[in-house]
Amino acid sequence: MRLLIRGGSVAAGHGVMKSYVDILAESLMGRGVEVMNRSRHRETSFEGIGSFAEDIDVFRPDILLIQFGVDDAFDYVYRSEFQENIVQMIRRARLHFNPAIFLATCHTFDDPHDMASVDIFYKSLRIVAEDLGCKWIPAHSYWAGYLADHHLRSADLVLSDSRYPNEHGHRVIAQSVIEWLDRNDTALLPAYRPCDGLRDGKSKPAQPSKEAP
Repeated sequence: MRLLIRGGSVAAGHGVMKSYVDILAESLMGRGVEVMNRSRHRETSFEGIGSFAEDIDVFRPDILLIQFGVDDAFDYVYRSEFQENIVQMIRRARLHFNPAIFLATCHTFDDPHDMASVDIFYKSLRIVAEDLGCKWIPAHSYWAGYLADHHLRSADLVLSDSRYPNEHGHRVIAQSVIEWLDRNDTALLPAYRPCDGLRDGKSKPAQPSKEAP
């Protein structure tokens, strides 16, 4: 069983030694799930569709997780272009090898202007997921719930450049993705176990926040 993740800087683990993809790979190894990461720093959905043949199609994964949005927002990609790029990736994947497809968001931002910009792309992912019957992973909602439960700000979970989560932030994203994958395909994925370092003996693990309608 192969899970392929295609995205930009966050999925590529820019600025950290251990990314959420690395944590996923460790978590799923015991179930014979191979995790492949074909993500690169500063790549947008345009690179995602442009390199589809060599980064996705050739590997024909059973599960495809697409995580673009943050780099698109800060690289001034139009929402309509972003949405069409995601749609085309999904259509090509289904035409060529028909994997289970998940569309994932990322983290939240303390700066309201940055958050408003990124949220446009998060909403586009939700629209595409609903229209094309994909699974949507609102990692940003989980992230927000984690911050509230632990009395933190996003600044505590990102690097000096707020576009990039630190290793604590990557553990939170991994926790979110593992829960949502497990929730949607319990036959494939292992039972959920909280990631190391995310809770202590007194704290209750954060639960995914309910998405806004």
